[in-house]
Amino acid sequence: MPVDLREYRLVYIGPAEGQTAVGDYAENFVNAVRPLFGEVVQRRTLGPGAETVAEVRAHRRAVAELVAGGTPGRVLVHAELAAGAVSAFWSIAGLRGVPVTATVHDPPQGIWWPARTRFVAQHRLVMHGLHYPLRPLSRRIEGIVNGDRTMVALSQIGADSIKATYPATTVAAVPHIISERPRLRPLTERPKAVGFFGHVYRGKGFEQIARIRRELPDDVVIRVAGRGTEALTGGPGVEIVGPVDGPAEDAFFDSVRAVVIPYGKRHFYAETYPASGSVAHAMAYRTPVVCTDYGALAELDERAGALVVRIGDQNPEQVASSLAKAIVSLVSDDQRLAEFGRHVEAYREACSGPRTAEAFGRVWTDLLTRASVSV
Repeated sequence: MPVDLREYRLVYIGPAEGQTAVGDYAENFVNAVRPLFGEVVQRRTLGPGAETVAEVRAHRRAVAELVAGGTPGRVLVHAELAAGAVSAFWSIAGLRGVPVTATVHDPPQGIWWPARTRFVAQHRLVMHGLHYPLRPLSRRIEGIVNGDRTMVALSQIGADSIKATYPATTVAAVPHIISERPRLRPLTERPKAVGFFGHVYRGKGFEQIARIRRELPDDVVIRVAGRGTEALTGGPGVEIVGPVDGPAEDAFFDSVRAVVIPYGKRHFYAETYPASGSVAHAMAYRTPVVCTDYGALAELDERAGALVVRIGDQNPEQVASSLAKAIVSLVSDDQRLAEFGRHVEAYREACSGPRTAEAFGRVWTDLLTRASVSV
């Protein structure tokens, strides 16, 4: 008998909107997949390192209650897993008798810091002194929790890394959702400027701004926006906009011709392959990106509206120089810029909410079909 997701309750676990980029993703995602199900119930959490042990346990109890409140055999659980998302991870640990899937935001592991409660996060020495030497244990724990479940990565390279790490896991790749945003001016009518956008933390490349500024001609302005950017230092040709939402966010993207994504290694634990929420955000505003080829960014190309700079073993100064040359080649060439705009439009449609929902719907339907056959 064919599986009809409209007969199912989806129990959804993820960070609240505004709680890191994963929280923003979660809001767009759950709204996109909601029409697939008969009922959607949610348990939203704070960001990594913001919750106590008691709060983690409360989330775990609440998820169990949401599962128990559904019709037996007609409940599906889906969680958003990120490096320090302890509440989501421990909420699905040991959850049996119900199909569980998860999106892995920092593959190959769903979680890298399984003990990152508020207390641990506040003490850097404890945080890394605990987690770094116990990496083999945390990887094994995750294998026990999710080893035979279905995991979804937001890139093919991320999916491949999960499969290599956890061979028994069923893995799918679905590109990062691109949300709806207002249509802005055509790229060639926007100011001759590039943007740096996102939440400031290690590996995002904000430390490259000054180097790139030195390599750019004076007529190309850099504008910087996102959570935490207000603490950065501006200067001639570098405008610090700070956090933006709503009309202010629209105005920021309307003021740049491209967004620069100079990602590098995020942490010293291992190579990870996160998809970029900043890329998806830029694409939502029909804005191309200039990026490094770090991690999942390597899968992008001009057909996706991305000018990818292959950095190899270049040092930071060389990376900045290469990015600056790519920036100028794009924002100073109206014909090329317009062509990139057309590519962005096509990629945006392919990764829209409805297309993302269709892809996840196939993953879930396949899972539930296999489960019904094995019963």
